[in-house]
Amino acid sequence: MKNMLLASVALASAPLALAVAATPASAQSKLGIAVVNVDAAINGSAAAQTATQQMAVTYKGAIDSLNTRRTALQAEIKSKEDALQAAAKAAGPKPTPVQTQALQTQYDALQKRGQEAQAELQQLNQPIQLAKQYVLEQIGAKLDDALKAVLTKNKVDLLIKDDSTLAFQPNVDLTASLITELNALVPTVGIVPPQGWQPGQQQQAPAAAAPAATPPAAPAAGTPARPQPTGR
Repeated sequence: MKNMLLASVALASAPLALAVAATPASAQSKLGIAVVNVDAAINGSAAAQTATQQMAVTYKGAIDSLNTRRTALQAEIKSKEDALQAAAKAAGPKPTPVQTQALQTQYDALQKRGQEAQAELQQLNQPIQLAKQYVLEQIGAKLDDALKAVLTKNKVDLLIKDDSTLAFQPNVDLTASLITELNALVPTVGIVPPQGWQPGQQQQAPAAAAPAATPPAAPAAGTPARPQPTGR
């Protein structure tokens, strides 16, 4: 009786087991997850690498001026820091009120000069930084298309930025694949921004390029102009 009962249970469960086994593999969805370093892919693309080499030539004067001025300002600030430290050492652990005020004045002057130096360097660096941003925006404009191609070609359902993960195996890193797609979509870029260009205008270019409204045609010669409504 016991063996017959077990046999009955086995027979009853057989159709279910067969049904599961017959389920096509395509219906058994498996989420494919990979990681990517977007910044590394953009900077590692052929367009970015070539642009970096070209900028070293095109902006050599600006780069040299920036480096020369940075060196001079660093030496000036260092000299002022050394003078302040020497004054503080001379005042000793218990400076007089006059010495304390003199040290504070010297410190404030150092801070002010440091801020002025930083602003000056930023001004000198502006054309170089603007060119870099122009290059990155041209490549970034094709980033979405490149990511979609990576997903499709690698049969991945989800891409995660590598710095958002705790750990991952090297084989799930698709940064190299993203570089390949960017190289195909953006082989080269310009390094000199158009006159008046500002960061963010790359995405606005299509709207800016929209044709202006066609003005109404002038009446033919000898044809009286149609009276305009007076608004009354």
